[in-house]
Amino acid sequence: MPATELVVTSAGMVGEKEMLIPTGQQGSVFPHVQDWVNAKLKAKTSVKDISTSVLVKGIKQWAVYEEKSGSKRIRTVFKIT
Repeated sequence: MPATELVVTSAGMVGEKEMLIPTGQQGSVFPHVQDWVNAKLKAKTSVKDISTSVLVKGIKQWAVYEEKSGSKRIRTVFKIT
């Protein structure tokens, strides 16, 4: 299942989940989201799957990963097609 990296903005909370809205910009395309995860693990960067705690507007299948970079947390959103 190909995965396309998306740029999103937060639109607040819906119930207990955070709503993310795609901005229309797309990033890298991977044959499978696991390819991106494996590259992060090879670089010794730990990532956490937080897909169940967010909603992505207009996308039926998504995967969201969070990683720490210094004191910041970086979220990477993928659209699964």
